[in-house]
Parts: sequence; C-alpha cells; structure tokens
Amino acid sequence: MQIGCPTEVKAQEFRVGLTPNAAREAVAQGHDVLIQSGAGLGAGFEDADYTAAGARIVPGAEEVFAEAEMIVKVKEPQPAERAMLREGQLLFTYLHLAPDPGQTEDLLRSGATCIAYETVTDARGGLPLLAPMSEVAGRLAPQMGAWALQKANGGRGVLMGGVPGVGPANVVVVGGGNVGTHAARIAAGMGAEVTVLDRSLPRLRYLDDVFGTTFRNRYSTEGALAELLAEADMVIGAVLIPGAAAPKLVSRAMLADMKPGAVLVDVAIDQGGCFETSHATTHDDPVYEVDGIQHYCVANMPGAVPRTSTIALGNATLPFILALADKGWRTACAEDPHLRAGLNVHAGRLTNLAVGEALGRDAITPEEALKNG
Repeated sequence: MQIGCPTEVKAQEFRVGLTPNAAREAVAQGHDVLIQSGAGLGAGFEDADYTAAGARIVPGAEEVFAEAEMIVKVKEPQPAERAMLREGQLLFTYLHLAPDPGQTEDLLRSGATCIAYETVTDARGGLPLLAPMSEVAGRLAPQMGAWALQKANGGRGVLMGGVPGVGPANVVVVGGGNVGTHAARIAAGMGAEVTVLDRSLPRLRYLDDVFGTTFRNRYSTEGALAELLAEADMVIGAVLIPGAAAPKLVSRAMLADMKPGAVLVDVAIDQGGCFETSHATTHDDPVYEVDGIQHYCVANMPGAVPRTSTIALGNATLPFILALADKGWRTACAEDPHLRAGLNVHAGRLTNLAVGEALGRDAITPEEALKNG
C-alpha cells in the first residue's frame, strides 16, 4: 500500500503522523511511504531521517494526497486538505467530528473512508490511540493553568505550591479518567491542593487505592461541583464521552461564584468543551476572559511538546497502521472489532452512532458499513 503523511497545517501544530521508525517498519513490510518535505521538522525529524528509513520525500501535500492510498495524520484535516481527499481513499487520524459539522459534511462528500483515532477501542474498554495524547494533555494542563494563574497573564497571581506561611493553589479536576488522573498527579506534584470529581464509584475507589492522600476525590454532583468551584483557583475540565460532544458541566452563571482571576483549563475542547463559556483557542493566543475568569482552551495542547507527543502517538498507532496497510481497511476492520470501532465515515455515510446523535444526522454502525459495502 502507498502510505502518505503530509505536513500538519493546523495553527501551531508541530506533530507529524509518522515517525522515521514507523516509516521504516512500513517499508520493511513492503509498503511505499511518502512523506511531505519538512513534515517532521517540528518534531525534530529531518527529511534525511525518513530517507534513511526508506521513505520517499515529495515536495507538497498535493503529491501526498494524489498518490497515497492511505493518509496518516495527527489532527483533523483542514478545509484545504479535505478538498484533496477522494473516493475510496483511507484517512487515519484524529477527527473529533461531534462538534464539527463542517468537517463532517466535507468528509461525507469526499467519499473517503475515515477512521478516527479517538474512537478506536481496546479489550479493556480503553481508547488506546487517545490515551497517549490524553496523558500528555493531562500533564500539560496544570502547567498551562499555572502560567495562566500568573497576574501578568490575567490570573489571580497564585503560586501552585505556595511558600512557607502561604497556602498553595486549590485545583479541581472534573473527571477522573486518563486525562484527569494525569492532571491531578502533576498538579499535586506542583504542591497544589487537588480534588478530583467523578461519577464512577469504582473509579474513585481506584484513585483512592492507587494515590491515597496524594489528592482527594469526591463523587460528582451539581452541588459538590458548585461548592468546589467557589474555592478553586484552577478548574481542569477532563471529561470524555467517546465520539460524542462533551457535556457542559460548568454554566456561565456558575462563574459568578468563582474567585476573580481563577482559571478554567478545558482539555475537552476538541469535543466541544465541558464549560459553557469555552471556545477553542490556539497556542498563539491561548487565553481569554469571561466574567473575570480566565479560560485556557487550546484545541491541540499536545502540539506544544511535539517531540514527546509524536513519539508517544506513533508507538500507539503503528500496529494499526500496519494492519490497515497489510490487510486493507475492510479486512483489518472485519478481523478487529476495536479498530472497527474507529470507523466514523465510509462512502458518504456516518458510521458512528454517537457522532450521528451529536450532529442530529442519520448514522449506521461500522458493522453495517462493512456488510453493505
């Protein structure tokens, strides 16, 4: 199979869909790998690294999209990229379609087959291709929030760990999953007082067993959230419903009870955000203020550390890339129900029910897509 990897064009996105090591593995399996010139530079990979791995360097994205049977990316295709997709082509990347009707419409119109990293599952009920970026984003969230808390950046002027005689920042993490756990660990490691909210008692028991008194946890109710918001210096939104839009857990009215200059960090912004007042920002202009509360809502947080993020993502995606290339998407998805769960669009149809529900559009299951061709 011809596997193509273009340069990411989303603002301030420095990751790349294929590492040189991944390219080497694919070439060793007999596949042809096309890399757009300069695609890996943001993550520290030179064209020469790919050439040494056996990949072929092409000058522009047009050549990649024109020649490749499978396009491997990191972020959702931007409008100019979507215009280059063609019927029967395979796209393997993050999509996050639920809050993005424009992208969804373009992908349906293209006739391409699109498999989304964020809805691929595993035997333990996890999301193996979302997990590495969730880990990165979770660990970045307190760091970015601490920056936004600085007075010069619009925040309350509170140091995360305090100093002798002065208390630390109060941090609330909404959601105790992968993102929330990593965010809580780092925030607590920075010396903050941390509370994690979650609605799963088994998850809360797990956090208590593993982390003990490193941070507190509470069962999430509207009352508990309101109580904690009033005391918080930083709130990290870390909720996820796979494939679906994130629930709006903090309303604009609730901001009135928060401390002026407190910070909201919305890690769920790729799925529409879990705060009513959230809208996506970029690394160029990451923070805005609503009713005295600072909002950090960068939609590609792991792009800030592209070397780490690219390698971590590549470790997770490589087995699936090879399966798709070796067997073709249809056989690979038929044999692997977890990869099949990643199928979001095929031949002009939505193939993820949660996405269809979020967008108010008809959708079929991946199994129906395979059956009906």
